[in-house]
Amino acid sequence: MTGYDDIRHLSRPRYPDLPPMSVHDRAAQFAPFAALVGYEDAVEETARLTDRRREMEPDEINELNRQLQELSERLSERPEIRVTYFIRDKRKEGGRYASKVGNARTIDQYNNVILFTDGESVAVKDMYSVVFTDGDNSKRI
Repeated sequence: MTGYDDIRHLSRPRYPDLPPMSVHDRAAQFAPFAALVGYEDAVEETARLTDRRREMEPDEINELNRQLQELSERLSERPEIRVTYFIRDKRKEGGRYASKVGNARTIDQYNNVILFTDGESVAVKDMYSVVFTDGDNSKRI
């Protein structure tokens, strides 16, 4: 006799107060166990890359100020512009660069933001450039 030869011929036990388990429930008993809940999310968050915010040179700051001045002179036209700016990441150091294209409504001097006609705004302190757009053509202010 080797292994289970002595019990192989027996049928599975049945209990009157306990119905047989479904195949689905029986399989769930052998599903992988996540001992470290949230570990996978933590690994993904650590692997997610962010950009480092680049400090602007004095010449770039002067150019941005010139662009904003020209924009303020043309606000009555509600020009379509593309603003490139930095968005700080809420979870880790760094962030990402983004562009917002839309029609400028005003420059809010009190809050130091550009307001667009769609209600969105971009803070001047996060900006890197302002570009007028003409359909597919773009020209730096």
